[in-house]
Amino acid sequence: MNRVATIPLQRTMADAIQRAQQNLAKTQTALSTGKKAQDYASLGTEAVRTMSAHSMLAKQDAQAVVSKHVTTTLAIYDAHVTGIDNAMIDLRTQLATAIGTEDAAGLQHTIEGAFEHFRNSLNAREGGVSLFAGSRSDVTPFVPQTLADAAATPATDAFRNDDVQAVAYLAEGTKVTYGLTASDVGAEIYEAFRTLAAAGPIGERLTDAQKTALQDAVAQIDTGSVGLRSVNAENGRRQARMEVLGERAEQRALLLKDIISANEDADLGQVAVDLAQQKATLEASYSVFAQLTQLNLTRYL
Repeated sequence: MNRVATIPLQRTMADAIQRAQQNLAKTQTALSTGKKAQDYASLGTEAVRTMSAHSMLAKQDAQAVVSKHVTTTLAIYDAHVTGIDNAMIDLRTQLATAIGTEDAAGLQHTIEGAFEHFRNSLNAREGGVSLFAGSRSDVTPFVPQTLADAAATPATDAFRNDDVQAVAYLAEGTKVTYGLTASDVGAEIYEAFRTLAAAGPIGERLTDAQKTALQDAVAQIDTGSVGLRSVNAENGRRQARMEVLGERAEQRALLLKDIISANEDADLGQVAVDLAQQKATLEASYSVFAQLTQLNLTRYL
């Protein structure tokens, strides 16, 4: 029969085996998940800092979404405004050539094409919303449909946008006001199209009145292009600021991720060492326990 003196020792060894099994199970879990602990309570004093870092990182992620949207919108603004500027450069060249040579073959088609490009850009939409309408979603910001309509439509009636600009909050205490309106971009350029429309259909040869109208239109394009480029320059400054804010946001996100990783992520190298040691300890405990269970008076005698 078993010796009475071995029972307390067996219980002690059983407790030791249970602790070794628990430690091994924790280490195996850390190896499979890559985490030091499976809940915040197990992080101890670092739990508060880790939770705070997670909260700040979530805000950073939300701000990154807003930043990406604003950056994309500013790039679309730049594409449309630059497109209008290039179209006006080409139109001015054609007008100046026609004035100098008095050969206006194809000029009417060029003017109408430039106006169509101008109208389409000002009425451009993104995600179903007019880019240049301000806060208005019920109207297209630029009204005239054809060059002929421009002759009878003053600038006060041609633009239906308001002056409201969007605001994006990208960090604590940091906001960016952005947005371009159709009237800001095209009001001065529009006067050149009104002048050209009032000159009537232009044939292969210019009349004196049409030549004067073209000269006036060239001057109006020059004046309007200054304002157009100023608007685009301001949009470019906003793009540059968004780039700086984006870089800072990435740096903050990396810092927060490092804090979280330091508090949560397990050192897999150390985990591997602990796993080997704990397996050896558990196997030794099994061996000792097996020997204790075989102790009895008969074998002793």
